[in-house]
Amino acid sequence: MEDNKLSEKTQKVLRRIRKQFKVGFSPLKIQDLQLDILQVTDLEHLLGGKDPFEDVSEFPFWVKLWEASMVLAHVMASMPAQGRQRLLELGAGMAAPGLVAAARGYEVTLSDYEPHILDFQRVSAAVNGFDTIDFRMIDWLKPPEMPRFDRIIGAEILFRDEFFEPLLDIFKNYLLDDGEIYLAHDMRRRSVPEFLDLAQKDFKIAVSKTAMQNEDGEKITILINRLTKK
Repeated sequence: MEDNKLSEKTQKVLRRIRKQFKVGFSPLKIQDLQLDILQVTDLEHLLGGKDPFEDVSEFPFWVKLWEASMVLAHVMASMPAQGRQRLLELGAGMAAPGLVAAARGYEVTLSDYEPHILDFQRVSAAVNGFDTIDFRMIDWLKPPEMPRFDRIIGAEILFRDEFFEPLLDIFKNYLLDDGEIYLAHDMRRRSVPEFLDLAQKDFKIAVSKTAMQNEDGEKITILINRLTKK
C-alpha cells in the first residue's frame, strides 16, 4: 500500500503512528475476503521477551494479531449480518474480527483503551474502504453510555481478573436481550475458566474448539465461547 493512495486524513493519522512505531501493511485472507492490516513490524522491540501468559499486567496485547483473533475473524466471516445488525469489538487491537464483520455487513464499532490503538484501526479501516466504522475509547471501569448491540466480540481480552466484573457489566448493559457474545482465547489462558464461572450466573455459555499451529509451529487450541443472556 502506497501512502499517496490514501486520503490526506488517513495519511495524517499514519504519520502520527510512524512517529512512535515502525509499521507496515500485511495482507490478511479470511475465507473469500482479502484485507490489508496495519501492523507493527518491530515486535521484539516492544515485547522484550515478555510472556503473554505470565506478564499479563505489562504485556501489550493490542500490538499483535493473535491466533485467537484469526479464528474469531473466521467465525465472523461465516456469520454475515442479517439486516442492520450492530456489532462491538472490545479490546479490538489490530481489529481483524471487527474489520471482517464490517465486510460482512455489520454496523461495526471498534474499541480499545488508548488513542494510538484506535489510530491503527482507523488506518486499516480506511485502507479497506470501511468508512462507516465507529471508533470508541472504552474504559471498562467507567464505560460510556452507548446504544445496545446485536453482537459483542473479543479476542484475548480475559487476562486480568480485576476486570472480570466490569466486563460482565458491560456485557449486560451493551448487549441486546436476544444478542450474542463471541469470545476467542488460547486454551492456555488460565483466566478463562474463572471468568466463565462468573459469567454463567447471567449467561448461557456454549464452547467450541479449533486446533491450529501458531507462528512458531506449536500446536495450540483456541476456545470460542458463545454467551447469550439467560
